[in-house]
Amino acid sequence: MSVTEDTRLAAIEAVGTYIPRYRLSADVVTEAWGQFHGAGISETAVPAADEDTLTMGYEAATRVLDASDIDPTTIDGLFVGTTTPPTEEEAMGPRLASMLGLGEETKTRQFTGSTRAGVEALLAGSQRAKRRTLVIATDAPRGAPDDEQEHAGGAGAAAAVLGPSGAGQLPEHAEYVEVYPGTRFRSAGSTETTGLGITEYDRSAFIETVTKATAALDSDPTDADAVALQSPNGKLPYRTAGELGVETETIQQGTVVHAIGDTGTAGPLLGLASALTAGANRVLLLGYGSGGNATALTVVDEGIEVASTPIDEMETVGLSYGEYLRLRGEITAGEPAGGGAYVSVPSWKRTIPQRHRLVAGRCPDCGVLSFPPTGACPGCGALVDYEPAELPGTGTVEAVTAIGQGGAPPEFVEQQAKSGPYVSAVVALDGTEGSETVSIPAQVVSVDPEEVAIGDRVTATVRRLYTQEDVTRYGFKMQPTDR
Repeated sequence: MSVTEDTRLAAIEAVGTYIPRYRLSADVVTEAWGQFHGAGISETAVPAADEDTLTMGYEAATRVLDASDIDPTTIDGLFVGTTTPPTEEEAMGPRLASMLGLGEETKTRQFTGSTRAGVEALLAGSQRAKRRTLVIATDAPRGAPDDEQEHAGGAGAAAAVLGPSGAGQLPEHAEYVEVYPGTRFRSAGSTETTGLGITEYDRSAFIETVTKATAALDSDPTDADAVALQSPNGKLPYRTAGELGVETETIQQGTVVHAIGDTGTAGPLLGLASALTAGANRVLLLGYGSGGNATALTVVDEGIEVASTPIDEMETVGLSYGEYLRLRGEITAGEPAGGGAYVSVPSWKRTIPQRHRLVAGRCPDCGVLSFPPTGACPGCGALVDYEPAELPGTGTVEAVTAIGQGGAPPEFVEQQAKSGPYVSAVVALDGTEGSETVSIPAQVVSVDPEEVAIGDRVTATVRRLYTQEDVTRYGFKMQPTDR
């Protein structure tokens, strides 16, 4: 469907991506299982023990907002696409809005149940022509240990800001549906995606829906510099080349599955960012959904801001298969009996501004910062009503130690068992005025323990802390500033 001047869509202002640093290679899986079912994939991205689709989505969104210098309070809508939310029933939008500092009246939507959900979220955001919308696609599909979906499954997130003044035009879109049950599904109550595994049937579903959605566009696919599409493995994208009438190089330009695995809903947007980074000006964006449906979008770049590191330039950490199983929690015992110090959800909620956005307090009498903003002022000792002061989220390591087995508090034992020793540090957080700082204890992530030293600059991120009463607590941790 072409878009006329009267129905012009919002355009893409900026895109950003996040991919975990851990990698599991096809060779490692082959050594463990005697074979590797992820066709055309060299390695897959693996989330850290304290990462999930919510934290990955936060990372991608933070990067795109920071790189394009977009004020979060100007965002009017937050649309999230994922097939693997942290909980089967509970919206991701409110937590993400809190972490990112969006307004309380932000319109939130969650798209799920199909790997084309990321493209669906992008299309829905573009139809809010006069509004500014943040779109996040984030996924980490898993299957049974010896299953094709498990071997191919990767992890990653992409985010895009759309608005009336964006430089990435979306002049047309189209959809196609033809029932293909059983191609890929996850039964109710299961964490593992699977499928019937009928190769020719799966291939037909993919090629038919993707090519016919593309054929419904007014433009010629051969005009595209790159084709970015979701794919369950590294070979299927190239099998569409002949049907689409494009060169395999055009598909390779927007395909990331071979390097990081099947990232579900995030795949097309990660491919879009990769293509734009490589200089593509016109991208055919294809979202494929199992069951028999696809959505096609044309993206025309007239100056989109891109906050994305090329995949082949990322710092990565290779995993053994045993380390991978630890990160997944397959061979760890979980939290010890009795658990950690109990904090009720209502009590936790009262501290969310501090845990999500580093909101400190400034003493109205002497001006000294307090974090958290409770108790007597550390400067003058007065009991005061602190004035809110949101810190910039940067700081300097003042003291550091590695917490190994047996040294973690009960609530962090599971994290330590999954990921090995972690870094606990005292960080002097930068204040909002001049050279003032306020010191806090914090974990430092995304770095090996021996690489953290006093004087290192760090930046706040949000990760999983621990789970009590089946409710996961998320809060700030620090990571090296250059990550």
